[in-house]
Amino acid sequence: MKNLYILKYTLISIITISFLYSCETASSYEDELPSIANIAVSNADFSTLETAAVAGGVVGDLSNSNPDDPSGAYTVFAPTNGAFARLGLNSETLGVLQKSFLKNTLLYHVSNGNLKGSSISNGGSSISALAVDRRFITRGNDTYINGSKILATDVMASNGTVHVIDKVMIASGADIVQTAIALQTAKVFTNPELTYLVEAVIYAELVDALTASNGSSSFTVFAPTDKAFVELGVALGLTFEKPADIRQLPKETVQKVLLNHVIANDGKFTSELNAGTVTTLSGDDLTLGAFTNGTLTVTGVGNGGNVANMGIPDVQTTNGIVHVIDRVLLPNL
Repeated sequence: MKNLYILKYTLISIITISFLYSCETASSYEDELPSIANIAVSNADFSTLETAAVAGGVVGDLSNSNPDDPSGAYTVFAPTNGAFARLGLNSETLGVLQKSFLKNTLLYHVSNGNLKGSSISNGGSSISALAVDRRFITRGNDTYINGSKILATDVMASNGTVHVIDKVMIASGADIVQTAIALQTAKVFTNPELTYLVEAVIYAELVDALTASNGSSSFTVFAPTDKAFVELGVALGLTFEKPADIRQLPKETVQKVLLNHVIANDGKFTSELNAGTVTTLSGDDLTLGAFTNGTLTVTGVGNGGNVANMGIPDVQTTNGIVHVIDRVLLPNL
C-alpha cells in the first residue's frame, strides 16, 4: 500500500513538471517567432517588400502586435521579389511610386486577425486594412486572392500569419476614371502612363458612363498606355505628340474605340477570365488568350490578329477592375 502511495504521488509530480515544462516551452517558442517585419528582413525573396515597408512607413506596425484586433495579430499577403519585378520594381526602383500610394498598396495586403490557410476558400473574401474587400478564387489546383496566386500559406510570426503571393495587389480607392486620372497626374507612378486615355475619355464624353457602375454591374476595363496610343497614331498616319492630338479623330470614332475596351461583367480579375470571346460596350467582340502566368492577351476584331499584353493587371477600383495593356483594341470601324 505504501508503495502504491509513493508511486501515485511520483506520477502526479512527473505529470505536473511535464505540464509546466510544456507550457514554458510553448511560450518560449511563441516568443522566439520572428515578427512579420522580421520575416521580410530575414528572407532574401522579400527584400523588395522590406524596402517597400520601410519607404511606406509600415515597418513599425508590422513589428508589433496589432492594436486594432483582440488577438493582436495581422494577416499579410506578402509579394515576393518576383511579384514586384512584374511591375518593373525592385529595391532600387521603388522611387517611381508616390509614397502615399506605396503605403496604401502595402496596407491593401494586410488584414486584422489570423486568417489561416485552412479558412481560405473559393468565393470567400477578406477585408483589407484599407477597408476594401479582396476575394478568393480557385482556378484548377491553385487559389488566388484577386488576381494573385497564393504560393504558400501559414508562415507563422509572433504577431500574425504570412501568406506568400506572386503578384502585387493594387486598389486605387477610386472609380475607373479617377484611377486613370491618378496615373495621369502622377499620384501613383511618378511617370504618368495613361494621359492619352484620360484625354480620350474626356473628349468622347464618357466620363459619366465610366464613373458610375452599370446598374448593379461593374466593369472590366482594358486601359491602353500612352505608348499604345502613340503607336495607334503612327498606324493611322497621324502624329500623336501630346494627348490633345487624339482629337484629330472624330469624336464618334474615339467613343467606339474606347467602348471597345469595356465589358459590363461585374469586374473580373485575371484569375476569373477565360480564353474565348467577350462582347464589349461597342457591340464588337474581344478575343482573350489563354490564362498564362497570371495574365491573358487581348485582341480586338480590328487589330489584324495583333495581340495586346497586360502590363499592370488586376487594379481594383470602386466600380470595376482595370487591366493596363500595351495596345489599343480596335473595333470594326
